[in-house]
This record gives sequence, structure tokens and C-alpha cells, in this order.
Amino acid sequence: MATLPRSFLTEQEYLEIERAAEFKSEYLDGQMFAMAGASPTHVDLTMNIAGVLRDQLRTKGCKVYNSDMRVRVPRGTLYTYPDLSVACGPRFEAGTLINPVLIVEVLSGTTRDYDRGEKLRRYQTIPSFIEYLLVDQYAVGVERWLKQPDGSWLVRETAGLDGEVVLESIGCRIRLADVYEGVELGAN
Repeated sequence: MATLPRSFLTEQEYLEIERAAEFKSEYLDGQMFAMAGASPTHVDLTMNIAGVLRDQLRTKGCKVYNSDMRVRVPRGTLYTYPDLSVACGPRFEAGTLINPVLIVEVLSGTTRDYDRGEKLRRYQTIPSFIEYLLVDQYAVGVERWLKQPDGSWLVRETAGLDGEVVLESIGCRIRLADVYEGVELGAN
């Protein structure tokens, strides 16, 4: 999130404003926040991951969405634009994805704590959500969070260009060499 919030808005007021707006804004507990742009490194990482996932999902009934797809989080109420989201049998309400199984966020210096903390806790309230991938833009590495049958979350870190991550929620594998291909780490 980037700017100071406007005064309290209902979800309906937010959605009406957002539909007419030129720029995307997130909604958190009655407040609307304009979203900041992304760095070239952030964009490159997101595009690489989207390409890898799109190729592997062609025949699986799942679809990958970029940061233009709004996602509704039921707890507290949050409408947000993850870097990537994947839904199998996607469902929408008011043009908003409500059933992602996987969400991918590229970590920046300003979003790192929020993405690992409050945003993750809110994502975990989405009934369909079972896997979270956090991608570092300053070093070759990812964190993978996977919901366990008992409701707890297992986190695994993978680093180095020879690393590979298995995304159980969608039956895909991503090699870090593909994720970081052509990426200049930490560039602005």
C-alpha cells in the first residue's frame, strides 16, 4: 500500500469508485489506498512466474491472473491486487476473484513485512487458499507456505538458481532458474 487512506467507505462505495478509477486502489477495513507502481525487477519476476505457470496450467482447469485481478479477502474486509493469483474453476463476485488457491507476492522493501504478516493472515481466511509463494527481488530465493490438513501452515525456503519449488495446490513445478531468468536483482 502506498498512500494515506481516504475516509471510511463501505465495500459497495469502494467497488463503485474502483470501477470508474484510472488507477487501482486496495481496500482495507473501510479505507482505500492507492497502489504504487512496481520496479522493473518486480515486473520481470512476476512475468517469468506467470509464464511458467500459464504453460503448466493449460490442461489443468486452473488459470493464472496478474496484478490486474482484484481478490476479495473475507476477514476484516480486504480487496487487494496480488502480484499473481491462481484459481481452479475461478469464481467471481462483482468482477472480483473470490476463490484463489495460490497467491504469489514479490517482496519489496516496503511490502515485505506486510506480505509476510498481516496480508498473509488475511489471505489465510480465504477458504480456497492453500498455498502462498513469496519471491525475493534482492536475492535468488522464495518462501512457500502450504496449508496442512490440520489447518496449520508449513513454510519452506528455497534458494539458488538450481532450486525448484513444487506447488502442490496446482500440481506445478517452478525452477528458480526460470523465475530469475534475465532478472537484474535489486534493480529499480
